[in-house]
Amino acid sequence: MKRLRSGLVAVVCVLAAATAALAQEALSVTIVGRGDDGFKELIAQFEKKTGRKVALRFPNFIESRDTIVKGEPFDVGIVEFPHDADVIASGNVVPGSATLIANGWMAVAVKKGAPKPDISTPSAVKRMLLNAKSIAYPDPEGGTGASGVNVIMMLRRLGIEDAVKSKTTLTRGGGRAMAMAASGEAEIGMTYYIGMYGNDKIDIVGTLPAQIAPPTPLIGFISSKSKNPAAAKELLTFLTSPEASATYKKYLLEPAY
Repeated sequence: MKRLRSGLVAVVCVLAAATAALAQEALSVTIVGRGDDGFKELIAQFEKKTGRKVALRFPNFIESRDTIVKGEPFDVGIVEFPHDADVIASGNVVPGSATLIANGWMAVAVKKGAPKPDISTPSAVKRMLLNAKSIAYPDPEGGTGASGVNVIMMLRRLGIEDAVKSKTTLTRGGGRAMAMAASGEAEIGMTYYIGMYGNDKIDIVGTLPAQIAPPTPLIGFISSKSKNPAAAKELLTFLTSPEASATYKKYLLEPAY
């Protein structure tokens, strides 16, 4: 009997140690590189609240998808629409784990102090772009300009893609487009609203109408190979909690839940 009890105690101790080790193992989290500062703040809040550790990466638009599709190790992955379809098709995420987290809006900026154009309606946006002397937005090619893809789609909806091409500069990322707007090198700068956060050298005109530039959702998934799916689920739950919404709004994202 004593031997049985000793054996049971040993098993319990081993299980407890394994559970504790699992709890301390850092969650591997990849988040598409948009809103880095906001998500860093949210992850820090999660770590403080739960005592868990998170290893965080911010791959670009394309890499965030490929990390999951290629089966690289991760626990939680957050991608941008429409890459959720590829992620689900890969079989590398838990079925039904797709979680809408936040929406990103496209926005317009001008040099600080410059007149702000009317962008309240699709026709007003079309007029602004046709009348502008120069325009800058991220290059939709190469994986760093997801917002540029949205701009191209908007121009096509408005039927003016070719009409504005000669006065358009495609930049590497939204930061460069905003730098051009800040210097006056570009009369109109466009990128994700969140990409304008903290830039005191521009004036934000506002977000573009949803009819021509619908918001782009960020969608989270749990890896089908996660060693700690319960903790991964806990993180997604936190990222879609009421307490997280203020941080999204602070960094110019819109909660999608």
